[in-house]
Amino acid sequence: MMESHWLPVKESGIPLHQQIYDHIKLKIENGEWTVGTRIPTQRELASQFKVNRSTIVYALDELTADGLIESKVGKGTFVINNTWSLLASAPPPDWNSYVKSGAYQPNIQTIQYINQAEANPHMIRLGTGELSPDLLPIEQTKALFQQESSSPFSMGYPEPKGDPHLRQLVSMYLKKKGIEASPSSILIVSGGLQGLQLISLGLLHRGSTIFHENPSYLNSVHVFQSAGMNLHGIPVDDQGMVSSSISRLKKLYNGALLYTTPSFHNPTGVLMSETRRNEVLNICTSEKLPIIEDDVYGDLYFEEPPPPPLKSKDSQGLVLYMGSMSKTLGPGLRIGWVVGPEPVINRLADIKMQTDYGSSSLSQYAVSQWLASGQYESYIKDIRQKLKHRRDFTLEILNAHFKDIATWTVPTGGFFIWLKLTASLSTEKLFKKSLQEGILLNPGNVYDRSDQQHLRLSYAYASLPQLEKGLVRVAEMIKEG
Repeated sequence: MMESHWLPVKESGIPLHQQIYDHIKLKIENGEWTVGTRIPTQRELASQFKVNRSTIVYALDELTADGLIESKVGKGTFVINNTWSLLASAPPPDWNSYVKSGAYQPNIQTIQYINQAEANPHMIRLGTGELSPDLLPIEQTKALFQQESSSPFSMGYPEPKGDPHLRQLVSMYLKKKGIEASPSSILIVSGGLQGLQLISLGLLHRGSTIFHENPSYLNSVHVFQSAGMNLHGIPVDDQGMVSSSISRLKKLYNGALLYTTPSFHNPTGVLMSETRRNEVLNICTSEKLPIIEDDVYGDLYFEEPPPPPLKSKDSQGLVLYMGSMSKTLGPGLRIGWVVGPEPVINRLADIKMQTDYGSSSLSQYAVSQWLASGQYESYIKDIRQKLKHRRDFTLEILNAHFKDIATWTVPTGGFFIWLKLTASLSTEKLFKKSLQEGILLNPGNVYDRSDQQHLRLSYAYASLPQLEKGLVRVAEMIKEG
């Protein structure tokens, strides 16, 4: 809520409590904190502004005396007035009632804390699911923009399905994975999450049931829930989604589709075996249960490529296949794709044009350059080696400090280690304690609401010294209890 960069100036001639009073009053007057907003606690404000709690109490007492805020026992302190509402004949709009009545569900509080903490450049981020800034190919991308190219460049609105040249290149790229997809059956989207949003808006009815691995990334984003759909988890073992219950659940819940990440699943890191892939595809084919196959980590294997995607064996047009450059070239590009039957892709393209008029032409050009130049292949080989080194480094730390307090399996690609704590400690408590020490964790309840045993560790983002420092301290905190 409060900007992390503003601090009172201790060398100033103005008392600290007065500076804090002025700062909070300005946020209220400007309408940044509207009537009904709950302000941070005294302890949070004291920590944020690096002052004694008594200084905060003094400033809040002044704001209370001026009729701007009010404390309610057991509920907190709220904004009750601003300068406008004190002077105007009509009260200002109650924005909080609008915020609470919006259709899109808010993130669970843990995810809100994570999103806020990720904005702090000093935070050690042990769970972040993206490549470290040190690994991103910034200079190579700049150089590609300077080179002569056969890729057409436009600053206008792209075609509904995306730049034709990029779709042609993606079609060729998918062929190497065994997927035959013509450019007309490919839709360029602004990252995988938009693909899911378009599917929820364009293809599904309210009240539909979505099956997914449990735990699942889907539990951390409310894209389907906010569209009025129900999620139902299917357990995961070391071979991937347990397929034996799909038929029964389809009949029981009248499932609309199945969402799966077969290669280096988020958050468990599990690689679905080829046998299990065949089982899932065969069962879904016989049950006429469409599949969303999320393959954003498929290029990030360490030794052997993963088994062929489900889409490569799909002869019925059952699978909607999603890929993305967010986990390889960088999340800031916001470029991914959905592959499926042309009528479905046409429908999703129509919805996309209604929502954003197409993904960034500049980003589409950048991805075209990477694919057309042939440099993506050599780049991704280098990233695989660097991620493997980071994984091995992380496993060394785990073996040295976590053997008595946790168990884990060794991932063969992707970003994540799914750490199961054997100590009887609430991961929620550990999350909050770590956050106070500048260490950001991703607890299991983000991916399965009932989970209190797991942490999603990422070896992709933090620097090696940060990984070591953060993990060693987390191990100490677990042992402290």
